[in-house]
Amino acid sequence: MRKVVGEFEVELKPIEPTFMADDDNTVNRMTINKSYKGNLSASGKGEMLSLLTPVKGSAGYVALEIIKGSLEGKKGAFVVQHSGIMGPSGEALHIPIIPNSGSGELSGIVGSMNIKVDNGKHYYELEYGLQDED
Repeated sequence: MRKVVGEFEVELKPIEPTFMADDDNTVNRMTINKSYKGNLSASGKGEMLSLLTPVKGSAGYVALEIIKGSLEGKKGAFVVQHSGIMGPSGEALHIPIIPNSGSGELSGIVGSMNIKVDNGKHYYELEYGLQDED
């Protein structure tokens, strides 16, 4: 597996949820627009669904994101699936590449992504492999 790291910018825009939660929880739905820099030079587009509980800092989200551009010089696209949760015991984030979602020179891509926010800046770490490579 290879690993690339870099920075990204993200813009989230609220859209109308297709359902509402009960009185104690809040459902949010947003479009995702990202710009990745570094060895992953790409744009990310997707949609996120989140739920906030009445307890501050307790929430969960899911999202699908299509990432299109170039990865270490190989052009194509792939899709990642976000699943995150936060609460009293901490945070958990899982962002795998969806199997068989790669196209172009990224066909056969496998792996996962991690994201971190530090002082308001967003960073990615992508660990990946291509099935046609040794």
